[in-house]
Amino acid sequence: MAGATGLVGREILARLLAGNSYSAVHCVSRRRPDPVHPSLVVHVTDSLSEFSAPPVDDVFIALGTTLKVAGSQQAFRAVDFDAVVALARSARAAGATRLGIVSAMGADAKSPVFYNRVKGEMEDAVSQLGYDSVVFARPSVLAGDRKALAQATRPGEQLALVAMRLFKPLTPRNYRVVAAADVAAALVNAVKADQPGHRVLLSGELQPA
Repeated sequence: MAGATGLVGREILARLLAGNSYSAVHCVSRRRPDPVHPSLVVHVTDSLSEFSAPPVDDVFIALGTTLKVAGSQQAFRAVDFDAVVALARSARAAGATRLGIVSAMGADAKSPVFYNRVKGEMEDAVSQLGYDSVVFARPSVLAGDRKALAQATRPGEQLALVAMRLFKPLTPRNYRVVAAADVAAALVNAVKADQPGHRVLLSGELQPA
């Protein structure tokens, strides 16, 4: 598990620890996540791209930043492409066969939008690593408590949340606000379903019926 200190990653980790599907959950992070659990093994590293994964079966990656936080396109790509692909490659070499990644709505390697293009390029690169089953979750605007994670609020995200809630009946399902917990639940369940090949979960599929 990578990205456990983020909005969706925190929810993924909680689900992995709450169930009895895994005898151990390895979490790689730059800082230690909050949960303390007998099944949790934490690997703290300053370089996610150079981390060597232990033997594992399933992999969940919820890494991501913003251009504003990263400070440059190069720094953004180092997280959202380089680190994600490196971790997925390392885990595959360690024996993992199933992979779930939190991507983004609009991910497209041919997109003129830098953010969407990097996400699409990441998906394409990861798809070539030889996993039996890969699931990409592409949520729209996320709802969750960023303050509890000591993350700065995102003005654009807050504005979108207000607008989408006001016009929810008129908003297509794939564009509605989606709770971080719902994204986590859908991704974990999809990975455990062990569907061969590559699968993309659009935002509408990440929400409860």
